Amino acid sequence: MRKCTGCNEMKPKRELVRVVKNKEGEISLDLTGKKAGRGAYICRDVSCLQAARKNRCLERAFSCKIPAEVYDSMEKELADEG
Repeated sequence: MRKCTGCNEMKPKRELVRVVKNKEGEISLDLTGKKAGRGAYICRDVSCLQAARKNRCLERAFSCKIPAEVYDSMEKELADEG
């Protein structure tokens, strides 16, 4: 079980998407769950990503500022995947 950073609900790991910050500081979606780096989880729903963006949950999880372009590309990737 993992907690979604958007809606704060505990869900099975398979129902969530991992967001990863790698060694270079790049933040991206990890749809395979195998990328190296620090991870946080969100539901496979764009609204959860938007909630995490609004409340700066991912920025707190990774201890860094996340540019708007990164959020926009993650939203597009989530929408395309679903």
